[in-house]
Amino acid sequence: QLVESGGGLVQAGGSLRLSCAASGSTSSINSMAWYRQAPGKQREMIALIDSTSAKYADSVLGRFTISRDSAQNTLSLQMNSLKPEDTAVYTCSARGYYDDTLGWGQGTRVTVSS
Repeated sequence: QLVESGGGLVQAGGSLRLSCAASGSTSSINSMAWYRQAPGKQREMIALIDSTSAKYADSVLGRFTISRDSAQNTLSLQMNSLKPEDTAVYTCSARGYYDDTLGWGQGTRVTVSS
């Protein structure tokens, strides 16, 4: 089970930190990722982290930082310099060692006002 928190309303240029708490068979998790879906758009992966590296979509590179605390089974996304186009529902996901999707969170809404 994955549960996100930390969304909300923020002004452009501001920051937010999202968290995703994992429970259950967490030993099966190889990588975790953040996705977002803006109104009227397809869901996109914006950040992924595994045991060796983190990868980012060009749209968030340099502004967002993904991190994972395996001991606490939590995933975080620090979002800085937020823009109105970052407005979306943000969802975390976990993948297993065969790149199989283990689960999705329910999503948390982020709204950035101009």
